[in-house]
Amino acid sequence: QVQLVESGGGLVQPGGSLRLSCAASGRTFSKYAMGWFRQAPGKERGFVAAIGRSGISRYYVDSVKGRFTISRDNAKNTVYLQMNSLKPEDTAVYYCAAESSTTITGAAADYDYWGQGTQVTVSS
Repeated sequence: QVQLVESGGGLVQPGGSLRLSCAASGRTFSKYAMGWFRQAPGKERGFVAAIGRSGISRYYVDSVKGRFTISRDNAKNTVYLQMNSLKPEDTAVYYCAAESSTTITGAAADYDYWGQGTQVTVSS
């Protein structure tokens, strides 16, 4: 069982930056690939980024490539999402998730555990 708690969301102006954190409970964090997803009002939850167990493999949705960076610190049981050059269309609730497979994916159905989400609002 893994419990995930996101933090770091808030209100930011277009072009600004935020760093989201997701703290995981348990001793087996390094055995999970981690992902970030987001859900805007009236839309389905969509994939943002994922990172493999060791932190070497990373995967992004095209719309955030070059702006967002996913990273992890296995010693701190934490995964991060650094978001730069934010746009109004990035406004959403952001969720972190954990999957126990050996490969990283962008499919929400592949993830076993989810956090409660943190709101990110990009507006002037």
